[in-house]
Amino acid sequence: MNFHTESFSNEELVELYQLLLKPRLIEEKMLILLRQGKISKWFSGWGQEAISVGVTYCMKEEEYLLPMHRNLGLFTTRNVPLNRLFAQFQGKMSGFTKGRDRSFHFGSKQHNIVGMISHLGPQLGVADGIALGNKLKENQQAVAVFTGDGGASEGDFHESLNTAAVWQLPVMFVIENNQWGLSTPSREQFRCKQFIDKGIGYGLDTVQIDGNNILEVVSKLKEVTETIRTTGKPMLVEMITFRMRGHEEASGTKYYPEGIQDEWVEKDPVTSFEAFLLGKGIISVDQVESWKKDIKKEINDSLAIADAEELVAFDEERELRDVYAPFELQETKPNGSTKELRLVDAIQDGLREAMRKHDSLVLMGQDIAEYGGVFKITEGFVEEFGKERVRNTPLCESAILGAGLGLSINGQKAMVEMQFADFVSEGITQICNNLAKAHWRWGQQADVVVRMPTGAGVAAGPYHSQSNEAWFTHTPGLKVAYPAFPADAKGMLLTAFEDPNPVMFFEHKALYRSLSQEVPEGYYTIPFGKAATVKEGNAISIISYGMGVHWALKLANDHPEWDIEVIDLRTLVPLDEEAIMNSVKKTGRVLVLHEDVAIGGYGAEIATKIMDQAFEYLDAPVKRLGSLNTAVPFAPTLENGYLANNKLEKVVAELVAY
Repeated sequence: MNFHTESFSNEELVELYQLLLKPRLIEEKMLILLRQGKISKWFSGWGQEAISVGVTYCMKEEEYLLPMHRNLGLFTTRNVPLNRLFAQFQGKMSGFTKGRDRSFHFGSKQHNIVGMISHLGPQLGVADGIALGNKLKENQQAVAVFTGDGGASEGDFHESLNTAAVWQLPVMFVIENNQWGLSTPSREQFRCKQFIDKGIGYGLDTVQIDGNNILEVVSKLKEVTETIRTTGKPMLVEMITFRMRGHEEASGTKYYPEGIQDEWVEKDPVTSFEAFLLGKGIISVDQVESWKKDIKKEINDSLAIADAEELVAFDEERELRDVYAPFELQETKPNGSTKELRLVDAIQDGLREAMRKHDSLVLMGQDIAEYGGVFKITEGFVEEFGKERVRNTPLCESAILGAGLGLSINGQKAMVEMQFADFVSEGITQICNNLAKAHWRWGQQADVVVRMPTGAGVAAGPYHSQSNEAWFTHTPGLKVAYPAFPADAKGMLLTAFEDPNPVMFFEHKALYRSLSQEVPEGYYTIPFGKAATVKEGNAISIISYGMGVHWALKLANDHPEWDIEVIDLRTLVPLDEEAIMNSVKKTGRVLVLHEDVAIGGYGAEIATKIMDQAFEYLDAPVKRLGSLNTAVPFAPTLENGYLANNKLEKVVAELVAY
């Protein structure tokens, strides 16, 4: 291996060697601890240390890094305290996730590190969002995000590179090409000769580096990072290396061709650089032994601190408390003046008020800029707020949702509009595994609102009409709002932007232009978790939300003799259980109604709570009604037959007669 030292002082060469040595010695210790059962799993970066160390060395301390499994050298180069790192590996409280996640699945706001999740790829979109924040702040900072040759096959890779290229974001995509994805060789992962070829399709500048040569890594990355900071443009960096050990230790390396590891031992980034420095007389054997002794002492001392810490004690209150970032709404009451608005206009009005109040709020979605979105909710926003804050996105739902989290990490607010709620399936991992778990895992708020135009009744067929709120009520960490009236929609949307937690905000498409109401002007908020009694009654309670509320109101008006009370939940998470139980205790008969299909619908959860908390007040079995257990059909006659409203009168009549 050729080491070109022309641009390095001897002091820098020694520093780089010491930075390489530390993760290697930690690895040696971790492998011993793994065999002793003192840690449960280990993903080895043995032989890839020059990449982690080199990238981190070239990044400024205030710049964000998004590592993966094999980037121990990143953490040590960022001077993460070893006792906390070891506590993280052992699942202890003084780690970074309070025992809730393992190894490198954590972030540290103090060190500007954003940890990975097990789904390879989502961190790339998050990097886009952090880089977008840097671009908007004009702070000339870069972002570095890692993936591997296996992870580069994920859809998130393609979406995130495309988004970064289209938006010209200052992010460095580092691909550690270590020749294998678990047991699958690269020739079975992709057909191109090299990853730098992929940059052409995205319009990215690329560079290929010998990832085992620390001096080549550092010298080339100094140029790359400075170019990114200066131009604000993304770059793809391919690091050629080899994974010397198994994907994780339990998987082993029996599938490797014979002799391949022997070939790569000759290119070991630590031992080869050490031999070079010794040969040049830049370091001595005595110095090496002294440094190793000091590092091993630091490792052992830090391990002693971690070992002495008690195992994490289960605390149910703490576990539940940390699911959401703390938030106490300082409610803003309406000013008294009102204006008649349709639901679509009220949402637009609320969005405009939020943009005026929160300078850091960025709106992202397909066709939302000059076109104003397919429902015209953001029409005129570009003229008032500019294209930097009202951003058309590529068709990259996952990357854009990840970018929302990245903006939040960078201290901003984000709204992501799903063109239709149905399309959110493209971003489920980002929502349910990144946004929802960020605070619980490592204390990172996810200040993101996802707007969800939802529902049937517009003859749009099975892929533009689904009611999928139950996908998200099941996921801890998300809040789910579903207003049924214009005034509620505006006030609740403004609350969603005050809340630092991720909010899934459902808006029924069939109500957009068919429903009008007097809506307060100006800025006001409506607390989450507070249901509304939209019609008083004494004989039957209908508990619903969204379109179901309007079905229930019509039925109540058509049958005043049934004396129906209608409860509009407004938010599903948090749920106003008190309002539900008070109504049930008053009437003794209850129907839980929603547009979603009955099987697995959110109504089942409400019905169960009623049975558990108010059974003795019931005069009849709890009824629940959802739509037919099929996809949403296209033809209006079929759609009408599908919807729960088709059976509502019959079901309530049975409840009355029970």
